[in-house]
Amino acid sequence: MTTPEFAENRDNFCYRHPDRQSFVLCQRCLRTICPECQTQAAVGVICPECIAAERKNRTPAQKRAARRWGTRPAMAAVRSGKPVVTYTLLLVTSIIGLLQMVPGMGGVITGALRFNALYLYPQFALLPFEPWRSLTAVFAHAGFIHLALNMLALWMLGQSLEPMLGRARFLALYLISGFGGSVAVALLAPGMFTVGASGAIFGLMAALLIIGRHIGANVTGILVILGINFVFGFVVGGIAWQAHLGGAVIGALVAFILTRTRRREQRTHQILLLSAVVVALVLTIAFVPPLLISTVYS
Repeated sequence: MTTPEFAENRDNFCYRHPDRQSFVLCQRCLRTICPECQTQAAVGVICPECIAAERKNRTPAQKRAARRWGTRPAMAAVRSGKPVVTYTLLLVTSIIGLLQMVPGMGGVITGALRFNALYLYPQFALLPFEPWRSLTAVFAHAGFIHLALNMLALWMLGQSLEPMLGRARFLALYLISGFGGSVAVALLAPGMFTVGASGAIFGLMAALLIIGRHIGANVTGILVILGINFVFGFVVGGIAWQAHLGGAVIGALVAFILTRTRRREQRTHQILLLSAVVVALVLTIAFVPPLLISTVYS
């Protein structure tokens, strides 16, 4: 369901398919286009009309190069609008999760991917300095139910968010949110071992809430779901609610940046702001007071 203001604003819908909601603009004419109308180009996505105009103005040499290198099939694949990043994340995470269930392999894989703040501060324990675990933990899970629930959420959220944001932005949102979840664990629960994509998933839910509110959609449903999941994390033991909190906060921040830097001329600002978020997260865990961890190993 949507509000009247949302339905009346035609900028929220594809100009070629007025019944299809979208959050992506053609980088040439700046009109809203749905996944079916998107063609990937060097400057971003382009609508069919701009593609046709570009092809019409191509030189003979450019036409020969296009025929030689076969660019049309690649363009057709992008035009299909399939959430490729979502499917890729599902595939990679599911393969890793299933391998974790294989006897003799699960312990090795989990041990290689799981996150603990002590991997960032080896001076407090006999663990190597392995900061990349703050991201690799997103791809590991603690059992089939844990994996299945997170992958179901990723599939449902990715179907909506990736077409609206575009592949690169969606991937950035997912990874930065997952990183934010690990940072929150390092700050609020030093010494805890964690695995799972929950931080990234909560980031997607928070992003959907922010984007939906920005375009005037009815966000009551996603707000209720987000609230229920937060409470569930606090009530049920063994769940790293810290990762949920960190992922949601960072996901909301990333979505806020994306909604305020939609235009083509704002792309540099968007990249700089997203980079600033990552740098801020790195600095946060780099200069965390040693007391947070020393209290665990005092």
